[in-house]
Amino acid sequence: MKHSLLALLLFSAFNVQATPSQTDRQQLEQVVETFRLSLINKDKASFMRLLYSESIPWIGVVKDKSMNMIEDRGDKVSKVTPGASAVKFIDSIVSDTEAIEEKFDNVRIDSDGDIAQVYFDYNFNRGDYRSNWGQEAWQLVRTTQGWKINSVIWSMEFNPQKPPKKSP
Repeated sequence: MKHSLLALLLFSAFNVQATPSQTDRQQLEQVVETFRLSLINKDKASFMRLLYSESIPWIGVVKDKSMNMIEDRGDKVSKVTPGASAVKFIDSIVSDTEAIEEKFDNVRIDSDGDIAQVYFDYNFNRGDYRSNWGQEAWQLVRTTQGWKINSVIWSMEFNPQKPPKKSP
């Protein structure tokens, strides 16, 4: 009996999920929406205000199916995005002449009020072309200025269809 009670207590201690307060959930959902709108509007200043610092981890991982597809075409690709950064990402968005939108589905939020994780499925679109998709996870910290993204990691499945050619 003593061992089963100890096992139950240990299981309970390690199986706690952080359920965010309604206020935290709303604030974290607003971070997601501001991120989305900053891409659509190509608003670097708004995007940068979401980040804890300019040097947060920013790591994309190419799915094996896409790795094989790219290698079969004779191109080279790194499994993990080399030299990626939030600044390079938003600069590429701002300089792109195409409309950009990242769509989020199945958003899950965990938080204890001071740290949070936001996890979702995404589709990244250039114009009407869905260029890649996968899952994305952010870690956030609550600062005196509000919630800030402290790391971003995502998987990438690339569209096997080439983007449509632009009309002259």
